Amino acid sequence: MASILSSLGRTVLAGFVLLVLIILALGGNFSAPELPFVFRWLHVMCGVMWIGLLWYFNFVQIPSMPKIPDEQKPAIGKVIAPTALFWFRWAALFTVITGLIVATLNGYVHQAMTLQAPFRPIGLGMWIALVMAFNVWFIIWPNQKRALGIVTVEADVKAKSARVAMLTSRLNTLLSIPMLFLMVAQSHNTTWFIIDVIAPVVQ
Repeated sequence: MASILSSLGRTVLAGFVLLVLIILALGGNFSAPELPFVFRWLHVMCGVMWIGLLWYFNFVQIPSMPKIPDEQKPAIGKVIAPTALFWFRWAALFTVITGLIVATLNGYVHQAMTLQAPFRPIGLGMWIALVMAFNVWFIIWPNQKRALGIVTVEADVKAKSARVAMLTSRLNTLLSIPMLFLMVAQSHNTTWFIIDVIAPVVQ
Protein backbone atom coordinates (compact mmCIF):
# COMPACT_ATOMS: atom_id res chain seq x y z
CA MET A 1 0.00 0.00 0.00
CA ALA A 2 2.83 2.41 0.84
CA SER A 3 4.29 1.93 -2.65
CA ILE A 4 0.96 3.04 -4.14
CA LEU A 5 0.39 5.99 -1.83
CA SER A 6 3.96 7.27 -2.16
CA SER A 7 3.26 8.10 -5.83
CA LEU A 8 0.51 10.54 -6.86
CA GLY A 9 0.16 8.84 -10.25
CA ARG A 10 -0.24 5.38 -8.70
CA THR A 11 -2.63 6.80 -6.10
CA VAL A 12 -4.92 8.29 -8.74
CA LEU A 13 -4.75 5.11 -10.84
CA ALA A 14 -5.63 3.06 -7.76
CA GLY A 15 -8.61 5.34 -7.19
CA PHE A 16 -9.95 4.52 -10.67
CA VAL A 17 -9.32 0.80 -10.13
CA LEU A 18 -11.20 0.99 -6.83
CA LEU A 19 -14.08 2.75 -8.58
CA VAL A 20 -14.31 -0.05 -11.17
CA LEU A 21 -14.30 -2.70 -8.43
CA ILE A 22 -17.05 -0.87 -6.51
CA ILE A 23 -19.21 -0.58 -9.65
CA LEU A 24 -18.75 -4.28 -10.38
CA ALA A 25 -19.48 -5.22 -6.75
CA LEU A 26 -22.72 -3.23 -6.90
CA GLY A 27 -23.78 -5.15 -10.00
CA GLY A 28 -22.97 -2.48 -12.54
CA ASN A 29 -21.56 -3.07 -15.98
CA PHE A 30 -19.74 -1.08 -18.63
CA SER A 31 -21.56 -2.43 -21.68
CA ALA A 32 -23.44 0.78 -22.35
CA PRO A 33 -21.88 3.68 -20.46
CA GLU A 34 -24.10 6.73 -20.33
CA LEU A 35 -22.18 9.67 -21.77
CA PRO A 36 -24.14 12.39 -19.90
CA PHE A 37 -23.38 10.65 -16.60
CA VAL A 38 -19.69 10.15 -17.43
CA PHE A 39 -19.26 13.82 -18.32
CA ARG A 40 -21.25 14.93 -15.26
CA TRP A 41 -18.85 12.88 -13.11
CA LEU A 42 -15.85 14.45 -14.86
CA HIS A 43 -17.48 17.87 -14.48
CA VAL A 44 -17.86 17.37 -10.73
CA MET A 45 -14.27 16.15 -10.34
CA CYS A 46 -12.85 19.10 -12.28
CA GLY A 47 -15.11 21.47 -10.34
CA VAL A 48 -13.91 20.09 -7.01
CA MET A 49 -10.30 20.66 -8.11
CA TRP A 50 -11.07 24.21 -9.33
CA ILE A 51 -13.12 25.49 -6.40
CA GLY A 52 -11.00 23.56 -3.91
CA LEU A 53 -7.87 25.36 -5.10
CA LEU A 54 -9.72 28.69 -5.24
CA TRP A 55 -10.68 28.25 -1.60
CA TYR A 56 -7.17 27.03 -0.72
CA PHE A 57 -5.73 30.27 -2.09
CA ASN A 58 -8.27 32.43 -0.26
CA PHE A 59 -8.72 30.55 3.01
CA VAL A 60 -5.16 29.25 3.47
CA GLN A 61 -2.38 30.68 1.31
CA ILE A 62 -3.23 34.39 1.13
CA PRO A 63 -4.06 34.79 4.86
CA SER A 64 -0.95 32.79 5.80
CA MET A 65 1.57 34.73 3.71
CA PRO A 66 2.06 37.63 6.20
CA LYS A 67 2.84 35.07 8.92
CA ILE A 68 5.58 33.33 6.91
CA PRO A 69 9.15 34.59 7.46
CA ASP A 70 10.58 36.37 4.42
CA GLU A 71 13.32 33.79 3.92
CA GLN A 72 10.68 31.03 3.61
CA LYS A 73 8.32 32.84 1.22
CA PRO A 74 10.22 31.82 -1.96
CA ALA A 75 9.14 28.22 -1.30
CA ILE A 76 5.54 29.37 -1.74
CA GLY A 77 6.11 31.80 -4.61
CA LYS A 78 8.55 29.68 -6.61
CA VAL A 79 7.29 26.13 -6.00
CA ILE A 80 3.84 25.74 -4.41
CA ALA A 81 1.91 28.65 -5.98
CA PRO A 82 2.96 27.99 -9.61
CA THR A 83 2.02 24.31 -9.29
CA ALA A 84 -1.29 25.15 -7.63
CA LEU A 85 -2.03 27.74 -10.32
CA PHE A 86 -1.34 25.19 -13.07
CA TRP A 87 -3.97 22.81 -11.71
CA PHE A 88 -6.25 25.75 -10.84
CA ARG A 89 -6.48 27.22 -14.32
CA TRP A 90 -6.73 23.90 -16.18
CA ALA A 91 -9.36 22.62 -13.76
CA ALA A 92 -11.34 25.82 -14.44
CA LEU A 93 -11.14 25.24 -18.19
CA PHE A 94 -12.12 21.59 -18.01
CA THR A 95 -14.95 22.35 -15.58
CA VAL A 96 -16.42 24.72 -18.16
CA ILE A 97 -15.86 22.32 -21.08
CA THR A 98 -17.36 19.29 -19.34
CA GLY A 99 -20.26 21.38 -18.05
CA LEU A 100 -21.10 22.58 -21.56
CA ILE A 101 -20.84 18.99 -22.82
CA VAL A 102 -23.25 17.81 -20.09
CA ALA A 103 -25.73 20.56 -20.99
CA THR A 104 -25.43 19.72 -24.70
CA LEU A 105 -25.82 15.96 -24.22
CA ASN A 106 -28.87 16.52 -22.03
CA GLY A 107 -30.38 18.93 -24.56
CA TYR A 108 -30.69 22.06 -22.43
CA VAL A 109 -27.60 24.09 -23.33
CA HIS A 110 -29.56 26.66 -25.39
CA GLN A 111 -32.31 27.11 -22.80
CA ALA A 112 -29.75 27.42 -20.00
CA MET A 113 -27.50 29.90 -21.78
CA THR A 114 -30.50 32.06 -22.73
CA LEU A 115 -31.87 31.78 -19.15
CA GLN A 116 -35.14 30.15 -20.16
CA ALA A 117 -37.38 28.35 -17.67
CA PRO A 118 -37.02 25.77 -16.24
CA PHE A 119 -33.24 25.97 -16.74
CA ARG A 120 -32.82 29.54 -15.53
CA PRO A 121 -31.04 28.62 -12.25
CA ILE A 122 -28.42 26.39 -13.86
CA GLY A 123 -28.11 28.84 -16.75
CA LEU A 124 -27.34 31.66 -14.35
CA GLY A 125 -24.86 29.36 -12.57
CA MET A 126 -23.20 28.61 -15.92
CA TRP A 127 -22.84 32.30 -16.75
CA ILE A 128 -21.32 32.99 -13.33
CA ALA A 129 -18.90 30.07 -13.87
CA LEU A 130 -17.93 31.47 -17.27
CA VAL A 131 -17.16 34.85 -15.70
CA MET A 132 -15.07 33.08 -13.05
CA ALA A 133 -13.17 31.05 -15.65
CA PHE A 134 -12.53 34.22 -17.67
CA ASN A 135 -11.13 35.82 -14.53
CA VAL A 136 -8.84 32.83 -13.95
CA TRP A 137 -7.30 32.82 -17.43
CA PHE A 138 -7.31 36.49 -18.37
CA ILE A 139 -6.92 38.38 -15.08
CA ILE A 140 -5.65 36.15 -12.26
CA TRP A 141 -3.10 34.11 -14.24
CA PRO A 142 -1.46 37.01 -16.16
CA ASN A 143 -1.20 39.04 -12.94
CA GLN A 144 0.09 36.07 -10.95
CA LYS A 145 2.82 35.52 -13.54
CA ARG A 146 4.05 39.04 -12.85
CA ALA A 147 3.52 38.79 -9.08
CA LEU A 148 5.43 35.49 -8.80
CA GLY A 149 8.29 36.62 -11.03
CA ILE A 150 7.49 34.17 -13.83
CA VAL A 151 7.43 37.30 -16.01
CA THR A 152 10.01 39.91 -15.03
CA VAL A 153 8.55 43.35 -14.28
CA GLU A 154 9.35 46.38 -12.14
CA ALA A 155 8.72 46.13 -8.39
CA ASP A 156 5.74 48.51 -8.46
CA VAL A 157 4.10 46.56 -11.32
CA LYS A 158 4.73 43.34 -9.43
CA ALA A 159 3.04 44.70 -6.31
CA LYS A 160 0.09 46.05 -8.28
CA SER A 161 -0.31 42.74 -10.13
CA ALA A 162 -0.31 40.82 -6.84
CA ARG A 163 -3.14 43.01 -5.53
CA VAL A 164 -5.20 42.71 -8.73
CA ALA A 165 -4.78 38.91 -8.68
CA MET A 166 -5.79 38.76 -5.01
CA LEU A 167 -8.87 40.96 -5.45
CA THR A 168 -10.00 39.02 -8.53
CA SER A 169 -9.48 35.75 -6.66
CA ARG A 170 -11.61 37.13 -3.84
CA LEU A 171 -14.28 38.10 -6.39
CA ASN A 172 -14.28 34.53 -7.68
CA THR A 173 -14.65 33.27 -4.10
CA LEU A 174 -17.67 35.55 -3.70
CA LEU A 175 -19.15 34.32 -6.99
CA SER A 176 -18.51 30.66 -6.14
CA ILE A 177 -21.10 30.76 -3.35
CA PRO A 178 -24.18 31.58 -5.50
CA MET A 179 -22.74 29.59 -8.43
CA LEU A 180 -22.57 26.38 -6.40
CA PHE A 181 -26.02 26.96 -4.94
CA LEU A 182 -27.55 27.44 -8.39
CA MET A 183 -25.90 24.28 -9.75
CA VAL A 184 -27.10 22.17 -6.82
CA ALA A 185 -30.55 23.79 -6.79
CA GLN A 186 -31.17 22.86 -10.43
CA SER A 187 -30.05 19.26 -10.05
CA HIS A 188 -32.15 18.81 -6.90
CA ASN A 189 -35.21 20.57 -8.32
CA THR A 190 -35.21 23.23 -5.63
CA THR A 191 -36.09 26.13 -7.90
CA TRP A 192 -39.06 26.61 -5.57
CA PHE A 193 -36.61 28.12 -3.09
CA ILE A 194 -35.54 30.75 -5.61
CA ILE A 195 -39.09 31.47 -6.82
CA ASP A 196 -40.93 31.34 -3.48
CA VAL A 197 -38.30 32.52 -1.01
CA ILE A 198 -35.64 34.64 -2.74
CA ALA A 199 -37.73 36.37 -5.43
CA PRO A 200 -40.26 37.97 -3.02
CA VAL A 201 -37.40 39.28 -0.87
CA VAL A 202 -35.64 40.83 -3.87
CA GLN A 203 -38.86 42.40 -5.11
